[in-house]
Amino acid sequence: MSGGAATSSTARPAPVPVPARTTREDHRTEHLPFRAGDGRWLTMLHVENPSITPTRGPVLLVHGAGVRAEIFRPPIRRTLVDALLDDGFDVWMLNWRASIDLEPVAWTLDDAAVHDYPAAVALIRERTGADAVKAFVHCQGSTSFTMSAISGLLPDVSTIVTNAVSLHPVLPVGSRVKILGLAPTISRVSPVLSPKWGYKSEGPFSRMLRAGVTAVHGECRNPVCAMVSFTYGSGRPALWAHRNIDRATHDWITGEFAGAPMTFFLQMRECVRAGHLVPAGTAPGILPSLVAPPRTDARFAFIAGEDNRCFLPESQQRSFDHFERMAPGRHVLHRIPGYGHLDVVFGADAWRDVHPFIVDELRR
Repeated sequence: MSGGAATSSTARPAPVPVPARTTREDHRTEHLPFRAGDGRWLTMLHVENPSITPTRGPVLLVHGAGVRAEIFRPPIRRTLVDALLDDGFDVWMLNWRASIDLEPVAWTLDDAAVHDYPAAVALIRERTGADAVKAFVHCQGSTSFTMSAISGLLPDVSTIVTNAVSLHPVLPVGSRVKILGLAPTISRVSPVLSPKWGYKSEGPFSRMLRAGVTAVHGECRNPVCAMVSFTYGSGRPALWAHRNIDRATHDWITGEFAGAPMTFFLQMRECVRAGHLVPAGTAPGILPSLVAPPRTDARFAFIAGEDNRCFLPESQQRSFDHFERMAPGRHVLHRIPGYGHLDVVFGADAWRDVHPFIVDELRR
């Protein structure tokens, strides 16, 4: 572990989107449609506990690819949102252009970095009057948010807690083979790759792929769980350990995953080849070299599940080491044993094992 690391043993705008179903009825949720910088409609979910007055300022939660903001409110007894509300944070959950609650679009990380996050932060500051916003960002929400921050597009974000991957995507061998070898071929036959094909076919290719994936993923009977493992990682399963999630959550994920465009997978392919994020060139304002000195004063806290089979913990280790060289002692890394990719968020015991690290870093 490097010095300074803290480890735990440790096209045309779509119509205004319809508000999403919320998974937690004990929260008061305000749905706010707003436009990204390129005019595309996004939504912000402002979540409150009516019995608690926020005292710590706003925190923005940013989901990954092919899911939605509700990924932070699974059917478990205590969620990350509950932990943040109870600690006095003003919670804002973003549905950026990768959200399955929005009109599908062929996005890249650049598009989100340039158009979505600056608009989202501006909305929060306008609504709250806060001088600064803090953020918890996950997976491809993290890569694109990091890209935005490094490029100087988020000067009002003071703290970024990033889970799983940020600047350096490091994949298991099986995932590396898939994205380097299969992504170009798949892009010629389908514009998307979707775990939803586990229960809803969308043409012959989706049926063929589902049959092949379920044949080799016999670890459980949920075909979406199997398709998630093929789409986003290498493992049985890849994005969580079955031991860490309860039955209700395992059933719930069936409706929480849909497609991600091949435009994204092809960009990530180039990032994996380079060993760090590289711009796709689809939106202006991204630094040509994202490993140059970052144009942000934000403090980064890197979270890595030691068992992550989507992005290896080495991903966050390399990013921490990079930022540590730039500003020794400013940033921090937590490597969490016994956890992987998304069970960090919705594991049954994540409230005890992981969420305190996230809340504590956002307090600082």
